[in-house]
Amino acid sequence: MYDSAKKTEIGEPVSLSPEAYEMKLEIVVIPVSDVNRSKKFYRDLGWRLDFDFTDDDGYSVIQFTPPGSACSVIFGTNVTMASPGNAQGLYLIVSDLDAVRADLLRRGVQVGEAFHDAGGVFHHADGKDRVTGINPQRKSYASFSSFSDPDGNRWTLQEVTARLSADVELGDARFTTQVLKALHGAMA
Repeated sequence: MYDSAKKTEIGEPVSLSPEAYEMKLEIVVIPVSDVNRSKKFYRDLGWRLDFDFTDDDGYSVIQFTPPGSACSVIFGTNVTMASPGNAQGLYLIVSDLDAVRADLLRRGVQVGEAFHDAGGVFHHADGKDRVTGINPQRKSYASFSSFSDPDGNRWTLQEVTARLSADVELGDARFTTQVLKALHGAMA
């Protein structure tokens, strides 16, 4: 059991902050209607099958992990009450959007055209300020594409070539001006 009031050697209580431990996103559960069809789809994406379990009552758990990811997806029978296709906002971070799109198309996945947001921070869910094509300067975090699994669970590819951190300075050519302003405003 987690005890937030640990004692030091001299008996003073120490309150643990979130920085004192790690929290890692390990699993995302996605709702599907046909487990075998989904297994084929995710296997055909080139994802690693980690776990495939079915009991005598028909309960099943399937786990796949995308290449290079520390987070996996689980689907199966009776693993979520969500309706198939309701998983949205699932992001796969890639270093070369063109190469990943080409690979997915070669694998038969109907992946959308690359796009970026005219505002330069993040794309709008309603498509406002959406511009076809990769960000012209290939700024990190600025280019996207998307595809869906057979049930309509939506995956977004986002090109990230440099990670944001507190030491990134205004004017860093790897990021859009808007992202840098937002980062520095958040750190103020």
